[in-house]
Amino acid sequence: MEGSGSYVADPTEGIQRVEDLPPPQILRRLRNYRRRRCPRCGQRAYRLRTAQRTLHDLGDPLSGRPRQVVVTYPQHHCSACGHYFNGDMPDLALSNAHYTHRVMQTAVRLVVEDGLPDRTSSWHVRRDHRVFVPFATIENRVEARGKEGPP
Repeated sequence: MEGSGSYVADPTEGIQRVEDLPPPQILRRLRNYRRRRCPRCGQRAYRLRTAQRTLHDLGDPLSGRPRQVVVTYPQHHCSACGHYFNGDMPDLALSNAHYTHRVMQTAVRLVVEDGLPDRTSSWHVRRDHRVFVPFATIENRVEARGKEGPP
């Protein structure tokens, strides 16, 4: 059959055990700032320690492997007001989120623009981009997008 593309079989099809799936690609990002302004009082706060956070990102379609972004970020302590806070990373993900903005935008777009149900969009993101997003998480983000309006 003639066409613009050819069908390529899914390399993970038929795998029953999680251990047999291809390992994720690890991307490391460093956000290790020595000083930041305190969000409460505005004074300069020094870095107390560093921590790491793992975010799930859209997978690589060519290799069929998922991607994980490991971000090293600072934790600061303000000596003026005694406030502890983390270095923010609003360009990568929301605070306390497990997925990058790219993952959530893709999942929400499938629901809003394509009209797919939450469960189906979760399956599509898993199949096409190698990242599992629970359908309840997608539902929460769609509701939040409805309250704040279109981007």
